Amino acid sequence: MKITFLGTGTSSGVPMIACPCKVCTSANPKDERLRSSILISNEKTAITIDVGPDFRQQMLREKVMHLDATVITHAHRDHTGGLDEVRAFNFISGADFPIYLESIAEKTIRSQFDYAFAGSDYPGIPKITLVPISLEPFQIGELAITPIRVMHHQLPVLGFRIKDFTYITDANLIPEEEKHKIKGSKVLVLNALRREAHISHFTLAQALALVEEFQPEQAYFTHISHQLGLHDEVQQELPPGVQLAYDGLSFEI
Repeated sequence: MKITFLGTGTSSGVPMIACPCKVCTSANPKDERLRSSILISNEKTAITIDVGPDFRQQMLREKVMHLDATVITHAHRDHTGGLDEVRAFNFISGADFPIYLESIAEKTIRSQFDYAFAGSDYPGIPKITLVPISLEPFQIGELAITPIRVMHHQLPVLGFRIKDFTYITDANLIPEEEKHKIKGSKVLVLNALRREAHISHFTLAQALALVEEFQPEQAYFTHISHQLGLHDEVQQELPPGVQLAYDGLSFEI
């Protein structure tokens, strides 16, 4: 199974265009962060977790020609804003594109993209099938997926475990009763927004504490704001087995 970070950034605290901050002016491509999403694929199945506003750019960069579905963590726009661009996969496959999501996210997406669900045959409208999920495991092609309940301040969102890989973004709390789903993961991805406390995201210190608790073989941090700093400087602070993810990073598990 191959994991590719499509994006590792966030809309939270991102400076405006032409900002002179050290991250915006960095020549290091690892400091150029699109909105957070990942691609998971094996020989027969390919999915993304989330489909943010940079989805089209991410698909072109990674030369993705086949995608079976998208799984949604939550319906904030920086994780769903690219849904209109699934039209390209409608064209390739000749079929509706499946979106797996909870009911709380479905309500928001139906509102955000109302034209896609209006029953119109107007050409160019994305053809989407919404597939409801809960906290029960489900299957997409060859991938068996276990949802994990986490909290994004007061908003319930989902993390996901696939085999020995666990992905959690946009969270600031993992309920104790959900932690057994994460234990034993060889690779753990967590959001680490910045150093300062935040109302709805793990800080760098909080993410490191969770790595210490779960003891994965390898941990990656994503959903990184400009406030965290330069990739290479932050990486020097991290212990062995912990890496600041960057856009385009891929590995096999």
